[in-house]
Amino acid sequence: MDGEERHDGAGNHEHDSPHRGRDRAKPVTGAAAATSPPAAKLVQVKGSGLSGPFIRRPVMTVLLTLSVIVAGLATYGKLAVNDLPAVDYPVIQVTCSYPGANPTTMANNIATPLEKQFLQIPGLDIITSSSTQGNTSFTLQFVLSKSIIDAATDVQAAIQRATGKLPLDLPSPPTFTKTNPNDQAIYLLGLLSDTLTDGDLYKYASTAVAQRIAILPGVSQVNIYGVQSAIRIKADPAGLASRGLTMDDLASAIKAGTVYAGAGQFDGAHRTFVLLPNGQIDQAEGYRNLIVARNRDGSPVYLRDVAEVRQSVQDERLSRTFWMRGFSPPGSVVVLAVSRQAGANAVEVANSVKALFPEIRASLPGSITLVPVFDRSQSIVDSVQDVKFTLMIAFILVVIVIYIFLGRATDTLIPAVALPLSLLLTVAVMYMLDYSINNLTLMALTLAIGFLVDDAIVFLENVVRRAEHGESILKAAFNSAGEISVTIMSMTLSLAAVFIPLVFLPGLLGRIFREFSVTIIVAILASGLVSLTLTPLMCARILGERTAGHKRAR
Repeated sequence: MDGEERHDGAGNHEHDSPHRGRDRAKPVTGAAAATSPPAAKLVQVKGSGLSGPFIRRPVMTVLLTLSVIVAGLATYGKLAVNDLPAVDYPVIQVTCSYPGANPTTMANNIATPLEKQFLQIPGLDIITSSSTQGNTSFTLQFVLSKSIIDAATDVQAAIQRATGKLPLDLPSPPTFTKTNPNDQAIYLLGLLSDTLTDGDLYKYASTAVAQRIAILPGVSQVNIYGVQSAIRIKADPAGLASRGLTMDDLASAIKAGTVYAGAGQFDGAHRTFVLLPNGQIDQAEGYRNLIVARNRDGSPVYLRDVAEVRQSVQDERLSRTFWMRGFSPPGSVVVLAVSRQAGANAVEVANSVKALFPEIRASLPGSITLVPVFDRSQSIVDSVQDVKFTLMIAFILVVIVIYIFLGRATDTLIPAVALPLSLLLTVAVMYMLDYSINNLTLMALTLAIGFLVDDAIVFLENVVRRAEHGESILKAAFNSAGEISVTIMSMTLSLAAVFIPLVFLPGLLGRIFREFSVTIIVAILASGLVSLTLTPLMCARILGERTAGHKRAR
């Protein structure tokens, strides 16, 4: 009969070895044991450390492992894909228009009162202003620690404080918008037409195309770059003087003729008729027929009699030239720039825009052509794929090196399983932290691959060493768990501590590298957790028995 081995839960065991022949089996005495080859003295460990429960309860350990695998695979597809970590710059753009005012007037009467109030806002880092003909703009950049919502509230309060010091005839109060300089357009598409004017093409793009794209999931805004149509009215001083009219009379007539107000209703005995005003004039012919005044004989003086009215663009001094794929297309051109929402998947947003192309093309008139101009998501996909390929190559090389030095496929399997499991656990934590798959997080995972197998190899080597000196695999696993659990924890924490200063790096650089440092710290901690849970169980279950006479070649 073969020898019997009995062990308890703590790893203590007794071994009975039968003798040949008819002699009754006797335990090996101390004198007999002394005749065996000398072996290195092993430390007898009391208890099994943190890993003991995971060795005794394999079902629990396997279920926990499967939970990590499912969570990692499920969250991986939900992670946003970007080129770099999302960094929100708290920047606010303030604009104010005062038609007819020269740059000096804008700077003295508009920019100065607003600037004095803006300088009182806490957390304001940089302020720049620009005053041009009839327009003043501010760019307010705050420190990164300030919330964009709090910054917008402070800017709104500053504008209200400055309102009493602005010109009374200001057409509208200053307005502000929250902007993010880092949020570049992810997709550009163009509309071309050989027959439509620049203004008509711009109007079609803003009403029929931009609105359909703006409602897509993940799209924050659609900016339109083109030339807007406008009605240009050039007054005739001689015609005004001959009729005793002034420029104020002309402006008042235009304002009164284009006001949009409720016209009321007619209430009858059985029904009510709502009057729809027709005050929105968008063609030059409608302006030409506006009545400015009346002659002495009561005949009307039309706008066409005292001014030249023509269809034009908002700024005739502005010339736009678009270059697409190395050439300037003829005719009218409008470019639409699609920006994503904060935290949205750039690749998915770009794909949803491209998926809408067939529907948009089907609804376009024959005179308009839709062409893609630029797809930033493609460069993101290419760069991320390159880093993923590097990650895969690093994984393969690590497994090969482990096999070369361990010499057995079963020994190599244990750290080879710990590596992807640690990565999946890291991915699940990245999803909970709202991180994205980008070049820096993938670089962190690539660098962490060398660290992820260290803990598993240390535990594996200790189990094999004990097994080669006569202990059973199960007892060696229990004793190793009690012997080096603290060592593995200290190794893991010391490696993770190296990257902690990057988490608290101040400024923009700290914001960019925060995801990198946190990802690599989480990966290292995940490897330590796997080496204390699944690795001991695998060592106890799949490693073969080792004897002192058959040690591995080193």
